[in-house]
Amino acid sequence: MTGTGHQASAASARALGKVPAVTLGFWLIKIAATTLGETAGDALTMSMDLGYLVGTLIFAAILACALAVQIRARRFHPMLFWTVIVATTTVGTTLADFCDRSLGIGYLGGTALLSALLAASLLAWYRTLGSVSVEHLDSRPAEIFYWATILFSQTLGTALGDWVADPLTGWGLGYEDGALLFAAGLALVIAAYLWTRVPQTVLFWAAFILTRPLGATVGDFLDKPVANGGLALDRFSASAALAGCMLVMILVLPQRAERTERART
Repeated sequence: MTGTGHQASAASARALGKVPAVTLGFWLIKIAATTLGETAGDALTMSMDLGYLVGTLIFAAILACALAVQIRARRFHPMLFWTVIVATTTVGTTLADFCDRSLGIGYLGGTALLSALLAASLLAWYRTLGSVSVEHLDSRPAEIFYWATILFSQTLGTALGDWVADPLTGWGLGYEDGALLFAAGLALVIAAYLWTRVPQTVLFWAAFILTRPLGATVGDFLDKPVANGGLALDRFSASAALAGCMLVMILVLPQRAERTERART
């Protein structure tokens, strides 16, 4: 085979995927999305007093519709992708609160349950397809595992953030210190990326999981009562402001589709 033939083979083995490449812009938008998920989830369940179960059902219906469109799409659509991400964060917020509070298992029980579900999702994905990398989202099963793992990580992040920061029934670090703790965890992941040989797939999922409790604690800091360590901002106004910031970042920050490795034949 000629050099040109080798190049054509390599090009055909890698194609544009349906998720964004992991860049600084990706992480900035992700943190804004997780913060929005917290304030929007609280707005529906607390400010509108619909309760955690009803809130979860409403957001789950939105997620199902958005995810169906995302899975059927043939290429990367930034607005669609981030709509699904926000939907997973709102479902994660209300579902975690339902598990922790309505089911009565507490923050520790909810964190343990959701950690087990997340680990099971990653393990099943790896055992079934041989990789949990975003560079191997080349099939419908891979996409389903990807989004299931994201949903579990978003839900776990809410429970973990509440457990660490809640001044009444959690560790009691408070929302500001809780946010700093998770930011420090992200800093360690960045250091591992720069100065160690830890696999990038491991670091990606570690960062993805940690950005959720970071957003959850920041969101709680914005909308929780002053007596509980928050700023008591209006949840709807805070959610609208965060959505606006997200929209600007999606439009302004460079985004490109992740290159997906496809099996050679």
